[in-house]
Amino acid sequence: MTRTKLSTADVVDAAVVLADEDGLDAVSLAAIARRLGVQTPSLYSHVRDLAALRDAMTERALGELGARISLAIAGCSGGEALHGFADAHRAFARDCPGRWEALQRRAGEAVAASQAARTVVALTSAVLRGYALAEEEHVHAIRLIGSTINGFITLEARGSFDHTNPAPDASWQRTVEALDTLLRHWPTDTTHPEETR
Repeated sequence: MTRTKLSTADVVDAAVVLADEDGLDAVSLAAIARRLGVQTPSLYSHVRDLAALRDAMTERALGELGARISLAIAGCSGGEALHGFADAHRAFARDCPGRWEALQRRAGEAVAASQAARTVVALTSAVLRGYALAEEEHVHAIRLIGSTINGFITLEARGSFDHTNPAPDASWQRTVEALDTLLRHWPTDTTHPEETR
């Protein structure tokens, strides 16, 4: 029986599935080669090294997350869009934990410039357009939203909320509602005290 020719997509497929099953740290070129039934050197015609493979995983995860966000915020604005945006992140982290881990690493410049990354940025900007924020404030709002969502998801995944009541879902709703309130009442005077001296 002739083996189907291996592609880069096959290698990345195997890597993200392994990451979801066993965690991002379990992904190595040797582990992927075993999973695909090939020798490790066979992978080098598809990925330069482990860092390149993980970059490819991050780009794949960005693309998949972007698709979820797009569906979640379609036809929405303001708080409804923010809830859809946040819920898409949380569901992705639960459904694809290894891919979510791949999003938490520092990726290469090519990933940051990829279409997948640009799509997620554009979708985030679309959510912010539902609020009366000056354009120059968007970067601060994006950092706040990302820090809050990622922080909650990370703590939840580690079991930090397992031994207290109420259930995390209630706190999640409060957290997103608090973000919505903050975005709707974003400070308009952004002058730093030292700039007025």
